[in-house]
Amino acid sequence: MSVGASGETAVGAAPEPVQKTQGHRTRWVAGLVLVAFVVLGSRWWTFARAPEYGIAIGAAQPAEDFTLQGSNGGPVTLSEFRGKPVLLYFGYTTCPDVCPTTLSDLRTALQELGSAKDKVQVLFVTVDPERDTAERLATYLQYFDPSIIGLTGSLPDIEAIASRFGVIFKKNTTVTSAADYLVDHTSAVLLLDADGTLRLMFPYGTTGQQLASDTKLYMR
Repeated sequence: MSVGASGETAVGAAPEPVQKTQGHRTRWVAGLVLVAFVVLGSRWWTFARAPEYGIAIGAAQPAEDFTLQGSNGGPVTLSEFRGKPVLLYFGYTTCPDVCPTTLSDLRTALQELGSAKDKVQVLFVTVDPERDTAERLATYLQYFDPSIIGLTGSLPDIEAIASRFGVIFKKNTTVTSAADYLVDHTSAVLLLDADGTLRLMFPYGTTGQQLASDTKLYMR
């Protein structure tokens, strides 16, 4: 401030620095709002984008929990994998065509996910527990991806679990094969989201790239 000719104290331009500070703060807050909008908007876009390749399950609800013997050396419970999507497939190790093809597609899907593959779990439930021991599953799945966990158990238990997911299978002894008998079974891959809710069904022939693309929508 300054003293005028009349001796009165004159108020100068003191408020100006305050106005600049307030303006700087306003721009800073606006910047934070913009960043939050971009981040939240991108997340909304990710979740809003509909799956392109999987068939949506109509009445989606949490899958009933189950426990089977794992190829990793101990019991495995489905709910252990809450927090990450699960790609669930029912097949068997002596399957001559459909199962190895599907497992190759699942391997490609995991490769497509790159470093994010640890955020997804692939489970392979045998429909041939008579021959598929935990050890046999472990050896077989190593050819595709070590992170895939094989599951086996009693035939009644596996039949009950499969039926909950709409999967059917039956031993076929009418077809001659080097493996003695075949098992006819549903060949779809099922996707459960991070909360354990069944969301998608991928028909046989869905590529690894397509599996990865839709799976990303459910990753946290």
